[in-house]
Order: sequence, then structure tokens, then C-alpha cells
Amino acid sequence: MRSGTERAGEDAGFSEFVVARWGSLVQTAYLLTGDFHEAEDLVQTTLAKAYPHWRRIRPDTAASYLRSALVNNNRSRVRRRRVSHLLTPFLPDRPAPAAAHPGEDRDLLVAALAALPERQRAVVVLRYWEDLSLEQVAEELRCSVGTVKSQASRALAKLRSDPALLDHAADLLGATS
Repeated sequence: MRSGTERAGEDAGFSEFVVARWGSLVQTAYLLTGDFHEAEDLVQTTLAKAYPHWRRIRPDTAASYLRSALVNNNRSRVRRRRVSHLLTPFLPDRPAPAAAHPGEDRDLLVAALAALPERQRAVVVLRYWEDLSLEQVAEELRCSVGTVKSQASRALAKLRSDPALLDHAADLLGATS
């Protein structure tokens, strides 16, 4: 049985990690979900699930562990919501017109990311936003490097052909190929 001071030390370590990585985790989750509020909920859910196991997570792999957990929890979220999205009783709103200001490019990219299949979105976010190597992405998604390459290639092709991004493709995607 662990002492109170031992548990307090674990709590402090977890709190320090969360404070240091919160912004990065929310940004990653935002790119995975396409919605800021869902991103915060996803991060909170992931942290709540990780907390009971925190003493067994090595500090040097904690960021990778939580990134993998974030992607897996997002997969579960997508599976749960797929049915409710298919059964909505009304037509969705029309998409917003293309961005008029350069600062809105990010919104266009996030919307285009949201249109990608979940696996391709995860590969793009981990590879190009988190700047992980092919091997690291493969390890986090528990797949082969070849799968990461093919999913990234397909995702980038879809992003490059997205009508909303065509005017901005050179600026947004030119450096990632």
C-alpha cells in the first residue's frame, strides 16, 4: 500500500505534466476533432483515464503515451457518434464561404482535416502537426511504416484537391510533401 506522501508526489507529477502539456494536447485534439469544445472534452477524458495508471507511466514516454491514448479515445468517440450523425432528422447547414482573410486559412485547413477519414486525419496530425517521424507515428497508431506513408499520401492528396483549399494549397500544403 502506498503512503499519502507517495500519492501526493504522484499527484504533483501528474499536475505538473498536465499544466505543461495542456495546450499541446488540446491543439492536437482540436485537429483530430475539428471542434474546440470536443477537443477539450477529449483531452479531459484521456487524462481522466490515464490518471489511475500514472505511477506506471514512465516520465520519458508520458507524452507519447497520452498522444496515443488521445488518438485511441478519438477513435472511440468517432465510432460512438457515427450512428447519431447518420440519424440526424435535418439537413446540415451549408458550408461557410471561403475565407476572405489570410487569418482564416487555419479554419479552412481544420475543416478540410475534419473531412478526412479518422485514420488519415490522425496520421496527418501526428506526422505534420506533432512533427513525429514515420516510425513514431507507426508506433503510436500501432501500424506499419508503409501504412503511415500510404495514409499520409492519400490524406495529402485529398487536402490538395479540397475545393476550399485550392486557392491556398501552395501556402498551406506546399512544404509538407
